[in-house]
Amino acid sequence: MALSQATPLSLFSASLLLALLPLSLAAHTGPGLILTLVNNCPFTVWPAIQPNAGHPVLERGGFALSSLTHRSFPAPSAHWSGRIWARTGCVYNPHTHQFACATGDCGGRLECGGLGGKSPATLAQFSLHHGHADFSSYGVSLVDGFNVPMTVTPHEGSGVCPVVGCRANLLATCPPNLQLRHPPAGGPVVACKSGCEAFGTDELCCRNHYNSPATCRPSSYSQFFKHACPSTFTYAHDSPSLMHECSSPRELKVIFCH
Repeated sequence: MALSQATPLSLFSASLLLALLPLSLAAHTGPGLILTLVNNCPFTVWPAIQPNAGHPVLERGGFALSSLTHRSFPAPSAHWSGRIWARTGCVYNPHTHQFACATGDCGGRLECGGLGGKSPATLAQFSLHHGHADFSSYGVSLVDGFNVPMTVTPHEGSGVCPVVGCRANLLATCPPNLQLRHPPAGGPVVACKSGCEAFGTDELCCRNHYNSPATCRPSSYSQFFKHACPSTFTYAHDSPSLMHECSSPRELKVIFCH
């Protein structure tokens, strides 16, 4: 299931906005904000950036990031929202001219250009420069599963600006019925699926009758993620333990394998 599809990510997106944003979502021009992506993993990752509808694509939507390196770039100066994730196990076939990733693939492209990615993948979501005090809201979601540890770390903001995310390597503890292996026949575990992706039921996916805060409840599968990473979103109507209103941060760092 692609990260850009309506279920369950759009539900997560709505939940994130309801949980983290004040009522005012008007565009707000703020000081220069830097986004920095840091790869602390012992392997190359290929970050992908997807804007929400109506917002510009940043850094062409994706690039390679070698182990123990980082890449910084300016965020838009007005309101911007979107998501960032890491693709792993990417290879380019010079004979077929195809680029493919074991996790997080965005239609076989190095530069995603606004496309969503294939789950499962750890996901960071942002809403920058909003509200009356130039707020930046951010969260890390395991609603669509997990592929690498990830945190979001703000710098120089005022107000409530916690570090949020998932530092645990859940590939080592992922239940067998949630494991994604690559290659599928006996390869290593490269990602941990959500209960929704693994079983596809309305209840686990928070669809139809279960599409409300009253009926969309934690499952044993979402609780696996929540227990390891309590500050993340783990199901569509989840409310993480760390809420915040971070005003005018100078930099937001997305750190892979923090």
